[in-house]
Amino acid sequence: MSEIIDPPERPADEITFRERIATIDDEGKRKWIFPKKPSGRFTRARTFLSYFLLAFLFGAPFIRINGEPLLLLNVLERKFAIFGVIFWPQDFYLFGLVMVATIVFIFLFTAVFGRLFCGWICPQTVFMELVFRRIEYLIDGDAQQQRVLSTAPWTPGKVAKRVGKLTIFFAISFLIGNTFLAYLIGVDELAKIVTDPPSQHIGGLTAMLVFSGMFFFVFTWFREQACVLVCPYGRLQSVLLDENSVVITYDYKRGEPRTKMRKGASREGLGDCVDCGQCVFVCPTGIDIRNGTQLECVNCTACIDACDSVMDNVGLPRGLVRYSSHAAIKAGAAKLLTPRVIGYSVVLFLLVALIVYLFAARPTVEATVLRAPGTLYQEKPGGMISNLYTMKVINKTHDDVAVTARLLEPEGTLTLVGSSTTAPSGGYAQAVFFIDIPRSKLETATVPVTIGLYAGERLLESIETTFVGPGPNSMEPQHEDDHEKEKHEDRR
Repeated sequence: MSEIIDPPERPADEITFRERIATIDDEGKRKWIFPKKPSGRFTRARTFLSYFLLAFLFGAPFIRINGEPLLLLNVLERKFAIFGVIFWPQDFYLFGLVMVATIVFIFLFTAVFGRLFCGWICPQTVFMELVFRRIEYLIDGDAQQQRVLSTAPWTPGKVAKRVGKLTIFFAISFLIGNTFLAYLIGVDELAKIVTDPPSQHIGGLTAMLVFSGMFFFVFTWFREQACVLVCPYGRLQSVLLDENSVVITYDYKRGEPRTKMRKGASREGLGDCVDCGQCVFVCPTGIDIRNGTQLECVNCTACIDACDSVMDNVGLPRGLVRYSSHAAIKAGAAKLLTPRVIGYSVVLFLLVALIVYLFAARPTVEATVLRAPGTLYQEKPGGMISNLYTMKVINKTHDDVAVTARLLEPEGTLTLVGSSTTAPSGGYAQAVFFIDIPRSKLETATVPVTIGLYAGERLLESIETTFVGPGPNSMEPQHEDDHEKEKHEDRR
């Protein structure tokens, strides 16, 4: 389907909006948008929701569940926490499935409700419309005052307003940048960057300034272009929406033909749209919703509140611009359970079921055992052959776990180097141990061995690796120096 759904009653020569976007003029230059401050029931609802989302965004890094962060995406240390549950690289398959399920959910949600996420939950919209734009209204005034100020000469008053506004904007961007960094490295590491001498955290301070500058640029200058030009979600509308998707829609059957309201003039045979343009004046991306669903529309509901206010003033019913679908406007009814919606729902249900199962079956303690690099084997008195191993134990629980390793197969002994191994809560521990196997038990040069990882007497995991020996036909023990000599002669 087309990415733009047009009211079929509109004449073709009026659909000039297809040729350009509202934020670019005919010469290809940036056209600044000065939206009028919206008000109404949807704006109030979005404001209350935004307060909650902002409180969650800034407070989540400080919330801990069983001692672990509520949300942590530490890419550098490859440690992730979601609702206090620790994930390590070994759990990457779960992240992959969650990502696929999230994409399918986005497809399903958008097919039914359009870009509802963009207008109500997206951080770009929340910060731009409910934080930065509100501050701009307080300092520069409403839309018309902002237009006048933008073209006014640089008087001391204008300079004071610009400096004050940009200073506040950077302070908020700095706070957002620090919060974003807290999600990546944790509040404890962030506190060290803030309190320690700058020379000890050059990398962290650089990241902090980069994030702050990026947010300052987006919310001060780039603004709606992030939604119109950069965001891939808006581009996906052309394949995700159909005529049954619930989006912000202009009821062209009720509104056309549109005419200005004239005192005492009869409106018989005319549409309810009084062509006041208020729906355009409040749009943060500068579109005319009467042209149909467009790529730039973020479903912020400002046009609904503006139109409802006008309808109240002229004594006409609300809902000329409302949440609806093209099919509902055209035929009076819409199908929500389309074959595509059913298909997405089935796939999403199966993915969620698989994720729940894998999450429930996920081991709480995992270990990786590798033969020590650069070593082969050693022959000890009594006909014992020894290999050196390293072990890394990852603890995904909220308690410290003392673990021991035991040789299960074949017959032999396992000797830990140093003290016992205790993996801290949400962390990892490393250990080194020897495995000794009688030479008589080595039927080949490479023998599979099975190691059991225990917490007390409870078997946590069985790990398989290999043991290297001289083999049954070797008469003399082959040490690492001999092996290097053989390789050198082979190269000759």
